[in-house]
Amino acid sequence: MSRDSLERHQIPIYFLAVILAALLGLALPSAGAGLEPWVTPAIAVLMYAMFLQIPFLHLREGLASRPFVAALLLANFVLVPLLVWGLTRTLSDQPAILAGALLVLLTPCIDYVVVFTHLGKGDSRLMLAATPILLLLQMVLLPLYLGLMLGGASGVVVAAGPFVEAFLALIVAPLVLALLTESLAGRSALVSRWTALWAWLPVPAMALVLVVVVGSQIAAVVADLERLLPVVPVYLGFLLLAPPLGALAARLFKLPAGPARAVTFSASTRNSLVVLPLALALPEDIRGLAAAAVITQTLVELVGELIYIRAIPALVGRGRSAA
Repeated sequence: MSRDSLERHQIPIYFLAVILAALLGLALPSAGAGLEPWVTPAIAVLMYAMFLQIPFLHLREGLASRPFVAALLLANFVLVPLLVWGLTRTLSDQPAILAGALLVLLTPCIDYVVVFTHLGKGDSRLMLAATPILLLLQMVLLPLYLGLMLGGASGVVVAAGPFVEAFLALIVAPLVLALLTESLAGRSALVSRWTALWAWLPVPAMALVLVVVVGSQIAAVVADLERLLPVVPVYLGFLLLAPPLGALAARLFKLPAGPARAVTFSASTRNSLVVLPLALALPEDIRGLAAAAVITQTLVELVGELIYIRAIPALVGRGRSAA
């Protein structure tokens, strides 16, 4: 299989990974639970593979479009948080589920959103180049948003330590390694070959993460299914309302079709895989249900993306240049 073929078939690969992981986790719960310690290392490998695909040394070219960046930030860090606040008010008496829903819905995706943007005829190059900005801002703003939206009545105490540890392990370390690799690739044939090898790995790494995450958490999701039901309408509401907010931000800055669709996909796609370790680091009495709420969003979103890749090109950017 060629690299292009691997990338073209990545959506069925991801769904197959989710199905196999779910079957493993449900048929052999002890084996599934044994995957949990591998969640953070698997995500770190995925982030390194993704970061290697970003031309960091040429980011100024990729982010030359200030209207695109402005629309992206408006959608993800102003409009979407307001939507999330409104949708999650129904969960105020269920702190564990509320914490999980806020963790996942307040953080824009930085990995497979690039894939779906490409499939949905958006500007995946701009989306990829904007990844570092989205990463940094969500980690800075997430504790602030959680403090405002959880409220003192919830009884949930979110410590800064897990956020710092996750940021260092999942973002800073892979990012620094990727930057070092990119800077050395032009001087060393060995490093250049190493980089070329890793260009094959984002899809397998994403599949591995899905296997580890779903396999380790699916039993908890099924066990708590009745308690998780209140969060499903919240996720469905987000699925329906987030794309119009992204499209609105794109229209305010008069973006052409490709960038407009990229902003719409970014506003609609969440960072469930990276925030799962944060959910697992919450206080013991709520971490299991919070993590299950995060995984539930992943399962809802993967189905939603199949709708997005057809609906967003049809509804966003019509009549505008794709440039």
